[in-house]
Amino acid sequence: MSTGFFGDITTIAHDPDASADALAFRHYDPNEVLGGKTMAEHLRFAVCYWHNFAWPGGDPFGGQTFERPWFEDQIADPMEAAKLKADVAFEMFTALGAPYFCFHDADVRPEGESFAQNTANLNAIVDLFEEKMAATGVKLLWGTANLFSHRRYMAGAATNPDPEVFAFGAATVKTCMDATHRLNGENYVLWGGREGYETLLNTDLAREDAQLGRFLNMVVEYKHKIGFNGAILLEPKPQEPTKHQYDYDVATCYGFLKRHGLENEVKLNLEQGHAILAGHSFEHEIALAQALGVFGSIDMNRNDMQSGWDTDQFPNNVPEVALAYYHILKGGGFTTGGTNFDAKLRRQSLDASDLLHAHVGGMDVCARGLKAAHAMLEDGVLDGFVEERYAGWDQSGAKQMLEGKRTLSEIVAWVEAADVNPKPKSGRQEWLENVVNRYV
Repeated sequence: MSTGFFGDITTIAHDPDASADALAFRHYDPNEVLGGKTMAEHLRFAVCYWHNFAWPGGDPFGGQTFERPWFEDQIADPMEAAKLKADVAFEMFTALGAPYFCFHDADVRPEGESFAQNTANLNAIVDLFEEKMAATGVKLLWGTANLFSHRRYMAGAATNPDPEVFAFGAATVKTCMDATHRLNGENYVLWGGREGYETLLNTDLAREDAQLGRFLNMVVEYKHKIGFNGAILLEPKPQEPTKHQYDYDVATCYGFLKRHGLENEVKLNLEQGHAILAGHSFEHEIALAQALGVFGSIDMNRNDMQSGWDTDQFPNNVPEVALAYYHILKGGGFTTGGTNFDAKLRRQSLDASDLLHAHVGGMDVCARGLKAAHAMLEDGVLDGFVEERYAGWDQSGAKQMLEGKRTLSEIVAWVEAADVNPKPKSGRQEWLENVVNRYV
């Protein structure tokens, strides 16, 4: 039975000719085939639980603006509120035709008085999820544990100076991995929301690095123990809420994984907004993760160029999105990962339909970006230029330098004997940018 939260909206169709007010996909057609795969198979859209169903509409300067019937101030029994929230969530997933969803434990179950009660509450909701997933065909892209909101985690979880907090966090991750495995989730994500420091005056960096390394190794060990076939994903973010976080960006995470022997066990879940906070572009973070062999999945959103914090808005920049998918497709596309909308409404967007319009718009932007990315790869103009630019390294003499078959002295002799005197060649950046703009 419908909750009625979205009125009579049950399915949103693809209709390129829809009127301006109509709730319809103009560009996202899940059945359209690009390169032998449907658009749905390429994009693997997921809807997040936290921003859509748990977030009350607050910001650093103001409190709740949303009034949702499942909020606990509307229903006396917290578990009944959680069940109503699940009913509305799955109505939204199916209306959008989104094949996946994602959640933290704290998004879906009420906070209990103890770890045991938290676990019981989570398992009760997982029972409900199993029924709803079977009925709708919606799948779980990834699950995770919220180890940053509760006051116990104010100094971090894995990096906390109190071993009891470390233990509570580890136990919570175990229950969330069990839930993800039970729901056939395709990945498990760890985001160190407070794994960092606010001041070095009270921080032991070496100790905290070792703690975080051991924590993540335990997660990997447990993955293999229970036979979880999905990927373990670590999500980089540079700062906010802490002054510095240990999972700053792709390069920092890769160094951490190498240091703790995890580079072949853990991949990365990359968020557009986090890339910007780290001083990078989204395409840079994706391209680097692909180059290092640790690309896993993405959180699609955007930040406001006039705000210095993580605003988590829905994507609306097609060229930016196209370049992100260009590097994803170039690397072979998603395997277990997908496109999760880690994005939220503006706090003035109060209507239920705003949730649907936001996702429809974001999915259309991603579809346009995917089409442009696919066309760029098919035509090969960008790849062809890059290959030509580095073609000199395919010659035997150049290969010998990289293979260690020429010493510095031998290179000097070659430069002198051949009278090597290279002339600079244009990188043609403006032309390449023009090429991209022809596709978007």
